[in-house]
Parts: sequence; C-alpha cells; structure tokens
Amino acid sequence: MAQTGTRMSRAPLFAPAAAGFALFALITGSRPKPAAAASHREAPRISLDPPADITDFFLFRSYEPGRQDKVILIMNVFPGGEPSSGPNYFTFDPNVLYAFHVDNDRDGKAEDVSFELRFRTEIRGLVDQFNLFVSYVGCGVRAPPCATPLPPITSLDGPGSEGLGLRQRYSVTMVRHGHRQKLAEGLIAVPSNVGPSTTPGYAALALQGVYTLPGDIRVFAGQRGDPFYIDLGATFDTLNFRRNPPLLTPAEDANDDVNPFGIDTIGSSNVQTIALEVPASLLTVDRRGANETSQPKLGAYASTSRRKVTVLSDPGRHDEGDDDEDEVSKGRGPWVQIQRLANPLVNEAIIGTDDKDRWNATEPEEEKQFLDYYLNPRLALALQLVFGVPAATSGRQDLVDLLLKYEPGDRRLSELLRVDLRTPPTPLSAQRRMTVLATPPDPAGWPNGRRPRDDVTDIAVRVVGGPNYIAARAGDGVNKNFRPLGPGFPFLATPQVGRDRVHQNPPASP
Repeated sequence: MAQTGTRMSRAPLFAPAAAGFALFALITGSRPKPAAAASHREAPRISLDPPADITDFFLFRSYEPGRQDKVILIMNVFPGGEPSSGPNYFTFDPNVLYAFHVDNDRDGKAEDVSFELRFRTEIRGLVDQFNLFVSYVGCGVRAPPCATPLPPITSLDGPGSEGLGLRQRYSVTMVRHGHRQKLAEGLIAVPSNVGPSTTPGYAALALQGVYTLPGDIRVFAGQRGDPFYIDLGATFDTLNFRRNPPLLTPAEDANDDVNPFGIDTIGSSNVQTIALEVPASLLTVDRRGANETSQPKLGAYASTSRRKVTVLSDPGRHDEGDDDEDEVSKGRGPWVQIQRLANPLVNEAIIGTDDKDRWNATEPEEEKQFLDYYLNPRLALALQLVFGVPAATSGRQDLVDLLLKYEPGDRRLSELLRVDLRTPPTPLSAQRRMTVLATPPDPAGWPNGRRPRDDVTDIAVRVVGGPNYIAARAGDGVNKNFRPLGPGFPFLATPQVGRDRVHQNPPASP
C-alpha cells in the first residue's frame, strides 16, 4: 500500500480548523519539541528483565515551592508492579547500574554530567532472626490484635524497622567529565506498600527515604505509584480505543478532572522509582543557575546496564567485601547498556520490532542509523489504516527535528529529552496536561522536558498522526492518572496498597 505524505485530502469529520494548524506550527517550529508516550515492556529482551526495564523518564524544572532553582530527573523501572505481589515484593537489582546522563553543551553526547546508582540487598531483623518465609512482617492496624506483638514497619532503620527483613541500601556517584565523586553510600530504599498491618503510615515512612546529599542534591529510591496514564489494553489491541474514531469533544479535551471514555490500565500498578533533585548550577556548562546560564538547554536520558559477563556462584560462598553484588550471580567485565530512555514511546511505537533490542544497546548520538523510522513513522501509518483518516506517514523531517535535534538547523542527530531552563515552572495546580496544545498553552511541560502530569499519549497521537489528528483532538480518552500526584519531591503518588488493591474482573461471557 502506498504511503501518503504530509499533504493529503482530509476526511470531512477531521476537517482541520485554523487553530489546529496554528498549534501544529507551534510545536514544530522553534520551540523545544514533543515526542511520543511511555515505554512499558517495549522491546523483546528488556521485557524479560523487569528490574532493568525503564518505564518512564522525566526531566523538568522543579515546581515545588521554594525549589524552582532545581532540576528533577526521575527514572521508573519494573513495569506493571502488582501491589499485592508477595511474598517477594519489588526491588532494584544489585547487578544493574542505574544512571542518568546529561548533555549541557548541545553536542548531542550526554557525557558531561552523569549520576550512577548501585543497590545491594540484605536480609535482617525478624525475618533473619526467625528465618521467615516473607520479606516484611508487622502487626499494626488489625482487628483482632495480633496474639504475639510484632512491631509494624514505621522506620527504615533502628526501632520500628525490625520487620523490614529484606532491605536495600544504595550508593550515588556523580561523574563530571570523567571525574568520579561518590556522593553517598548506605542510603536505604523505601520498601513496597504492603498493607495497613505491615506498613501503616506509609507516607511518613516514604518521607524517611528522601536524603539530602552534598551540593544540595536530594535523592529518593523506592516504590511509587506509576504516574503514566493510558488505556493500554485498548491501545495495543490494534488501537481499539473505546470510542472509534478516537475523537474528543472540546469539553472532554479541556477537562483535566475526568476520563471521558478510556480506562487507566497503568495507574493501578506500582513502579520502582529513582528520583534526583539537582541544582541547575551543577548541570549547566558554565555552572550557573537556570536564569543566569548562557546555555540553558539541557539534553538527558536514563539508562540501565549489566556487566558483560554474568557468573552464577555458590550461594553459600560470598566473597568478602563484595557488597554491591547479590550472592547468586556476579557480574564481571565492562558495563553493557541494555536499555535507554529519553523521549518516551520512541522504542515502543516508532522503532520496528526487529531493531528494538539493538536500539536499546546504542548511544543516543548514534540515532542516524534508525532515521527511516522517524521519516516514515509506522504509528502514523497504523492510525491511517485503522481509522481510515489520512495521516502524515512519510517524509517527516518535522519528526526528525522534533525528536533528534535542539534546533531544526542542527546537523547532529541525538535522541535526547531536552529542557530549556529559562522557562519558569508551572505549579502543579495550574499545569495543563496538553502542554503547548492546551488553551492557553503551558510552555513548562512536554516538549520542554517532561512532567508526570503531561498527557504524552494524546500529544503523540496528534503530532505523529499529523494535522488531521490535531484538529480532531484525537486521544485515548484517559485524561488523568489513577492516583493524584504530589506537589513536591519526589512528586509521584503514594503506591497502591497491596492488601487493599481491588481488581474488578469483566463479566463472564455467556
């Protein structure tokens, strides 16, 4: 079937309005550019490795009151975390190197400033003392009370942590132009939200996991509610949205408080979160703040890596001082990148299945080899084939400029999420989910970095589909997350409670 270019006839139902063309011009003009949506289980190999599978990457100027001079980097891993999935809940992998990479001189190589995190696991407390079959144990709110007193988990360390039997500690290292500086060692990751008996007062427990490091850096590692919202089941049932064509009325499109016809199938899951709050002056090339730097545009991505060689060892023989590896498998040799994520949904919905694993292993500045996927987006073709509405399926230099460049005139191609620090942050209460496509527009959201509230799914469908889909306000019908976001660090919602999470099954077929 011949692909149709950007200029094409338009079905009457999708007749573009002048405002639609104006917004399309806005996002493909000189402003920073948006991309697509989030990456959950997006490549064959990484879908088999959940603790290294990055679901989302966020990059934005902090909108927490009094902290607007900071830049936030958030990486989520372990997609689809079922809240009640005991006895082994979700953890970070001690054999994975989790890292953020920043480009501050616009050369497309995110090697100027990096942050690396390594985890190690310990069995301790009551679980170790009695050799229990669970990771966490505690007796808090319960009727009738526990016959034998078991203190609930109310602390990450010391009194109140006795039931935190499987505990993870981690280190944070900053790398600037090859110079390595360990910022912290022995920090404690926040455990899963098991339930009111085991982890009562979970919000207060999670706050103990926010640490302040040298240089006024803050870090958090632990479980959070998945901030991404999408009707995932409908999307990957070959774009079988629950309204077909997937049109939103102007009222539905403007209303951030309802989900007009879609089901948020992601927000009821939990993820493992690594969040960093870094002064802008630690990231910029001239070491100046967000409003003073001469080069305010940053590019960044998140990655996970494993050692080139994995050796299975005798669990009963643990080498002294080998605290950063678990006791069953040990890594040897150089680190090998197994996933990267900058602009969301690139690997999931732009890169072809045959190249997804190879894409994950390459560096962002090597994106030229995948150029055809951007020039001829398969997502646009899929939209056209499914809905019968002309989409911009070929010759998409605008997507190349949108995803791979700081400015359209750049010759370097590098797939990075980019943020302009000169744009003041928008408070959470005033943020618009459609960012630059909203009325009035919100320039502090994606494509200017990405915040947890930004509706990247609807933006992706419209921008990749082209003017017809922008004019029609196409989308998946999910306008908000299952759980409310927080106004301050680490910004993501309290995770779903394992004991109380209820799933409603569809009616049985006759």
